[in-house]
Amino acid sequence: MNFDINSFMQQLIIQAPPLLFALTVHELAHGYVAFRLGDPTAKNEGRLTLNPLKHLDPLGVLAFIIMKIGWAKPVPVNPWYFKNPRQDMLKVALAGPGANVVLAVASAALAHLLVALHFLPFFFLQPVVAMLAASVWINIMLAVFNCIPIPPLDGSKVLMGLLPPEAARGYAKLEPYGFFILLGLFYTGAIGWLIMPIIRFSNSLLLG
Repeated sequence: MNFDINSFMQQLIIQAPPLLFALTVHELAHGYVAFRLGDPTAKNEGRLTLNPLKHLDPLGVLAFIIMKIGWAKPVPVNPWYFKNPRQDMLKVALAGPGANVVLAVASAALAHLLVALHFLPFFFLQPVVAMLAASVWINIMLAVFNCIPIPPLDGSKVLMGLLPPEAARGYAKLEPYGFFILLGLFYTGAIGWLIMPIIRFSNSLLLG
């Protein structure tokens, strides 16, 4: 089994900036929406920032390098500050994936625009377009992966906001086991089977 270190490093250089930006914007969106709804927790902990070092989860970055699926350190949210905790938590949960969808669309639009500008030199155009294409893939991946309804992913918060209160409380009891459930799904390949077709379809739709 051959391992091409040069190819690996080239991919890493192309993917690292959009990954850091995507993770940062994802968590910033959660914290900002929570702040707008009355929760200062993320602001008080310095998480309303575009500094990626405040948001990175080393394990999540490593998972992306190995499996192309990653995550950031969750922004702290205290629903006791909200006027309508269930409804407002749903909004906060949707903010992260929503921000990634916006970034994916914007990256695709910019990539198409740059390709259409034929006067740009290839040595500039090729790496920038490659980075934008990586941004599309990464942001779609983050949006889709985080919408899986397994704690602590955003999809679980969305589901709890939609379920009747009693059912939501019962579902919340899965949270201590969510990470192990995700590990099991990764190990069996179920995560990839579930989300990769959606990611590939969305990526081809945006990039053509």
